[in-house]
Amino acid sequence: MRPRCVILSILAGLCLYGQDVTFRSDTRLVVLNVSVFDQNGTIVKNLPQSAFSVYENGEKQTISVFRQEDVPISLGLIIDNSASMTDKRDRVASAALAMVKASNPQDEVFILNFNERAVLAKDFTNNISELEYTLRNLNAKGETAMRDALLLGMEHLRHRAHRDKKVLLVVTDGEDNSSMETQAHLVQEAQQNDVIIYAIGLLGAEEPGSAARAKKQLTELTQETGGRAWFPSDVSEIANITPEIAHEIRNQYVLAYTPTNLAADGSYRKIRVDVNVPGVLVRTRTGYYAPK
Repeated sequence: MRPRCVILSILAGLCLYGQDVTFRSDTRLVVLNVSVFDQNGTIVKNLPQSAFSVYENGEKQTISVFRQEDVPISLGLIIDNSASMTDKRDRVASAALAMVKASNPQDEVFILNFNERAVLAKDFTNNISELEYTLRNLNAKGETAMRDALLLGMEHLRHRAHRDKKVLLVVTDGEDNSSMETQAHLVQEAQQNDVIIYAIGLLGAEEPGSAARAKKQLTELTQETGGRAWFPSDVSEIANITPEIAHEIRNQYVLAYTPTNLAADGSYRKIRVDVNVPGVLVRTRTGYYAPK
């Protein structure tokens, strides 16, 4: 009998040629960038793959890719230039540059500034002088439309980025009061496109209620995408925060798996990563949406 090729699943790319050999194309590979910290907040390095377990909707998955290495990233600096940022602009610019200088030299970086609307101020580059010129020449005015700016940043990453790993850092000093984009949809877009969001909220001058709402929103955005949020009491503190972010990004573990549930149903899948080291804190995105 002639060998037969039977396509059992388009998504899985499964093909049998009359033999007991199965070839699978990992078109549904789920990639996770994972940060691991000890109880003092220090990054834990050099853990073996055997220390990690990944669960999707409570079901253990088989890790097919594992590494910890410093890889170039595509980074978007999303900088608030609303009127209230006027006296903070120079320190924010210096801190953003400190992050770039502490990052992988092969990173590509763009700058997007926002008030009530978002504007691409500098497209992807790794030229420090060009980035510095742009950061120091942002004019502060207007309201705050942070979520709209982050969505535009994600769109730019999706269509123009050349690196697999994608990160956004947003620096803002107030509650979002102008965006059309919703918080829930923004989180969904970030998880779907595997974008890590970090945030620095300079909320000391805000009214208590407004500051609390802004802190809640930034915390949710960062936790759901595997990043972190900082809320320094003074703008001078961000000079120490941005290099810390760069250090974390350069020391993350990369895990990937093909989900046991390959149904293309558009459902939300919860992700949990466990590390069998006592007392550690693990950060990664909390889930993703299956394709339809």
